[in-house]
Amino acid sequence: MRWWLIGGVIGVLLLPAPVYAENPGQAPPNPRRAAIKTICLNPVGVVKKQGQRAWLEVLPEYGPALKGLQDFSHLWVFYWFHGNDNPEERRTLQVHPRRDPANPLTGVFACRAPVRPNLIGFAACRIIKVEGNVVEVADLDALDGSPILDLKPYIPSGDAIPEAVTPGWLKRSKTPAD
Repeated sequence: MRWWLIGGVIGVLLLPAPVYAENPGQAPPNPRRAAIKTICLNPVGVVKKQGQRAWLEVLPEYGPALKGLQDFSHLWVFYWFHGNDNPEERRTLQVHPRRDPANPLTGVFACRAPVRPNLIGFAACRIIKVEGNVVEVADLDALDGSPILDLKPYIPSGDAIPEAVTPGWLKRSKTPAD
């Protein structure tokens, strides 16, 4: 995925970098880590699902941001894997993709597992209709109640990469779970 695609995902509020207290007798904290700022994400809405139907309920104050979205056939939905938001799941760094032990143990940055350090999920969805501050979509794998972080229109000229290469385990026929 191109960086510019997710660059705007994080409508971010930068907070001061964490302050580390000195620990006598211990190695100092990694200076690169100290330079990374903490971010705060503010959801723009919530996913609502009933069976196969899904709606993106955008908070009323963000409703004006939907203007023009009805002119697109698809959009990217960036959401939070709220069902895995606990310290143990965030420490998971390797999984068997698609929860299949036949697949090689793989780093979470090399698959789409819902367990990862930052629980950001995304899906390309077909827009069914936009009405007020609600977008009805198809093909959304987020759970009911998932906080929506951002929405972006799907733009084929920038989002499709025909020459992209993937590993063999991804080419086997099975519904991709991650």
